[in-house]
Amino acid sequence: MKDIKNISRSRAQESSAAIERLYITMRHLFNRGFYKPMGVSGETLRQALLSLRPEIYGSIAEEKVELKGLLYVIERLPIGIEECRYINLTSDEGYSNSHFKPIVPPKRRRNCYRIDDEQMNVEITRGRSDIYDILTHLTFIFIESHKIKDRVLIADDGTVNRDWQKLEQAVNQTKKLTLIEREKAISHAANVLGRTFAEVKDIYDDFAIPDAPDRFIHVVYWLGRLAIEEIVDNNKRTITFSPILRERLGHHIYGDIWATNIKEVLLANHLIDRPIHIISANMHSVMNSIFAEPVLGKKYKDASPFQIYEDLSSSNSKELRKKVEEYALKQGMISLPDTSGTNIDVQIFDTAKIDLKKTIFSNTKTEDQKPVLIVMDYAFGEQAFETIDELLKPFKTDKKNKLFLNVESVSIMGKAGILQGGKGDIMIPNAHVNEGTADNYPFENELSATMFEGNDIPVFSGPMITVLGTSLQNRDLLKFFHESTWEAIGLEMEGAYYQKAIQSASKIRKSITADVKVRYAYYASDNPLETGSTLASGGLGTTGVKPTYLITIKILEQIFNIK
Repeated sequence: MKDIKNISRSRAQESSAAIERLYITMRHLFNRGFYKPMGVSGETLRQALLSLRPEIYGSIAEEKVELKGLLYVIERLPIGIEECRYINLTSDEGYSNSHFKPIVPPKRRRNCYRIDDEQMNVEITRGRSDIYDILTHLTFIFIESHKIKDRVLIADDGTVNRDWQKLEQAVNQTKKLTLIEREKAISHAANVLGRTFAEVKDIYDDFAIPDAPDRFIHVVYWLGRLAIEEIVDNNKRTITFSPILRERLGHHIYGDIWATNIKEVLLANHLIDRPIHIISANMHSVMNSIFAEPVLGKKYKDASPFQIYEDLSSSNSKELRKKVEEYALKQGMISLPDTSGTNIDVQIFDTAKIDLKKTIFSNTKTEDQKPVLIVMDYAFGEQAFETIDELLKPFKTDKKNKLFLNVESVSIMGKAGILQGGKGDIMIPNAHVNEGTADNYPFENELSATMFEGNDIPVFSGPMITVLGTSLQNRDLLKFFHESTWEAIGLEMEGAYYQKAIQSASKIRKSITADVKVRYAYYASDNPLETGSTLASGGLGTTGVKPTYLITIKILEQIFNIK
């Protein structure tokens, strides 16, 4: 018999175990109610993250400070959080009706409130995945902050080196730095961070916001300052979870409010008995696919097919987008900005009010009962189960009566990391596998790879991994999923949760038809197996426009029975 003691674990197994430890530890800390990230209570979380070494956090395990990973995280956390010693994760507890002004991170929709100089409250209304996301990001920046501390603190009494003193002078200056002053500050910051002058200069402006052009050095300074105070004064940063958040989490409170709002609008507009098609996508692709042609078609008749969508996606095209939206509202589109706390906006399209003959779907062959489209913005991780699970439940009009929704299809279009190919490529899954548990959800996808051929975009088909968080993935684990018999083509955060809700509603609860059609298609936002192609390397730009609209159009062609 082989000696078990001599069997070494692979890096993929170590990474998988690290993710499991992170998952269990975060749930334990949440149930506990508070912890100190750089204290004993946060040690398991820190060690697991350092063992995992996620691609997105780059050089987290090295002495030098990781710059691209820091930018990625800072864009997803509220402005000013680096200055706060106390971070309180709360439910929606009424701060929106107070004098506190909400702070919304640029790349993550969540309301945050600066309570005082030392405390930031972060509202968690999107489920556990939101907690995992923010805790891993905070753990990362706190680890980086202690790297800064290690490079500048030269005595236990708080004595710091000259670079830190000069950086502090630049930060405390009230007026905008001149070019010479800025480059002096960059020079000192580079020494503090263990990076070159050129590396710091290249990323400096990416941290800037209109009110703070020199924000980069402020972020570095405050991270380092709080880390120094943790060691010198034993004044440790603390993360707390409010009692109301701990009481509400997992009870679908926000998902229930969100779904009920949609059903009430359907009922009020006499749409609840019609064939319903749910589409999870962004808030522009379905609207533009249907209405861009009748509004702007003459202007683009000689242009390439997707030029109209590229122009509409440009940040300089507010007027064009406004024209399309105004036309859509006249043609029966109902806009439902979120008021529930889920941060998931909704559009409802009554196709009976749309003149489809003027659109690119003029060959539509719908039945007598025209379909109703419910387009919901992207969910976040486990929130996908909460929202779809609630939406597919019957609508209780009173204590005795309930209306079953005639849901004919659920279509999911989203961004995902690809494990072969590159940014902008398309993935068509045939199963979702839950990372860690290996729970798997095979399904019959109405979309196929052959449908997308001939459009100069590579298309891949196979299983996809639903991950705990995109910020927790590393090369070894992803290579295992790709190269082993799993043969995974990509990773995303919601697929297994959507399918779990659809299967339970259609196969067990019988609240929707058992033969409901499902469609899943993703376009690649990054390739985490390629150096320089992770999410931290930047956005898609216009690369994502063509696959986004190609997938949207294929979904709509199936709903409209266009062969």
